[in-house]
Amino acid sequence: MSDELSAEIGPDRTLLLVDDDEPFVKRLAKAMEKRGFLPETAESVAAGRLIATTRPPAYAVVDLRLEDGNGLDVVEALRDHRPDCRIVVLTGYGAIATAVAAVKIGATDYLSKPADANDVTKALLQRGENLPLPPENPMSADRVRWEHIQRVYEMCDRNVSETARRLSMHRRTLQRILAKRSPK
Repeated sequence: MSDELSAEIGPDRTLLLVDDDEPFVKRLAKAMEKRGFLPETAESVAAGRLIATTRPPAYAVVDLRLEDGNGLDVVEALRDHRPDCRIVVLTGYGAIATAVAAVKIGATDYLSKPADANDVTKALLQRGENLPLPPENPMSADRVRWEHIQRVYEMCDRNVSETARRLSMHRRTLQRILAKRSPK
């Protein structure tokens, strides 16, 4: 860990990571520890809220969709118990409405998955009212389309017929798209 990064983080280096994707949260915890944070992980809204109320951290990264509820509940608990906590909301289902909701209740930033440890660190340590720089590697149009289809597919509980109806798409076309790997 560099002294410069340590100075940016400050004396309280506690970090709460809330995500139900166990391999992802373990990798992120290890990477954030190398950057000077003291990470603690939770894999549910209940566990995240418990940590937020008993030992609120200086920093937090919270997944929006968790198996037992909405990550915004953890954000609210953090704001109630530690108003100065810098919170980044992560999600694989980026949508403007959820980004606005996250920021309104106190999130510092909002990142779409896949986000790496560098993106998360930058978002956590961003100060001031400066607009963030545009991403160096924005998603391609094909990837944005694929992400949208996946989000609607999940919202329809993985029902292909309902997803096709909502997207005004032929069912077989949708099946072919879902069978392919995600574009880069």
